[in-house]
Amino acid sequence: MQDHIMQIVINEAWKYQGLAYPNPGVGAAVVCRGELVSLEVHHRAGTSHAEVMALVRAYEKMSGSNVEFDPYDAFAAHDFLRSLPEGFFGACEIFVTLEPCNHLGRTPACAGLLEHLRPARVVIAMRDPISEHSGGVERLRDAGIEVILGIREKEARELLEPFVIWQKRAFVLFKLAQTSNGRIGGGYLSSPDSLHHVHRMREVCSRLLIGGGTVRADRPTLDCRFSGGRAPDVTIYSRTDDFDWSIPLFGIEGRNVEIGDDLSFLEKPSFVIVEGGEGMLRAMEKHIDWLLIYQTPKLSIHNLTYNIAKELTFLHTEPKGVDIMIWSKWRDGKPSQ
Repeated sequence: MQDHIMQIVINEAWKYQGLAYPNPGVGAAVVCRGELVSLEVHHRAGTSHAEVMALVRAYEKMSGSNVEFDPYDAFAAHDFLRSLPEGFFGACEIFVTLEPCNHLGRTPACAGLLEHLRPARVVIAMRDPISEHSGGVERLRDAGIEVILGIREKEARELLEPFVIWQKRAFVLFKLAQTSNGRIGGGYLSSPDSLHHVHRMREVCSRLLIGGGTVRADRPTLDCRFSGGRAPDVTIYSRTDDFDWSIPLFGIEGRNVEIGDDLSFLEKPSFVIVEGGEGMLRAMEKHIDWLLIYQTPKLSIHNLTYNIAKELTFLHTEPKGVDIMIWSKWRDGKPSQ
């Protein structure tokens, strides 16, 4: 039962993979008397953590009333949950993919909140790998709260891998869209849902990296118009700067565009999304951590494809409109670290 619920929570957290950068993707659930009462995730850095969101939603369902504050406001949410009658969550289990934080940062400590609320049990997939954030397990156990640790730990570690990487260098994600027979040309291939998701990812990334050949051929904008967010800064991977400077990519106010073949910026902690064709995939092969594939249910006679032989490990799949979104990485691991 605990394995099953934790897998549900992990699957939910994947829906926001990368979107909470520089925070990790985390999911949480509240289970009362065997019923899954709420299922939530950490949506965006600086907002309520997954446990807090799940507790607020559980309160709404259990009480039959909606809260009158913004649940994404972490301090307001913590204050409200601490004001509830003693034992309100006393019959509940809290499931969370990552050890509750035990420090005060942009949000209050979740371990302290759970210590105050005293649920029947806290089930955790894995410890926080950042030592400054850990200690939540011991705090809860010292308070006499039962803690079960290590449920679906392998799956939770896969979910957390980008966060661990971008603590020390760039996490590099290669994004690609293709038809079901592997073609990549011919204009937009992705569904509106996939396009919206891509643009949300662009909003939070540190930098978008694209090949010079794609800029010359496609004349892209590379903005976030489908999600309404800020356009990312761009690095064009090219030895020359012979571009048409009137194309939309160069006309976005406040955007920083750099051109060159120096990739030393990947040594700095950050989140870099790479977009491009076969040439860019080959050029970045040794730097790519994960690939994000949007596969649309179409067959195409277009001749453009990724003509490369590599085996992948699929980490997670989910629908995006009519498309299938696939998080994956090289099966033989990343050649350079």
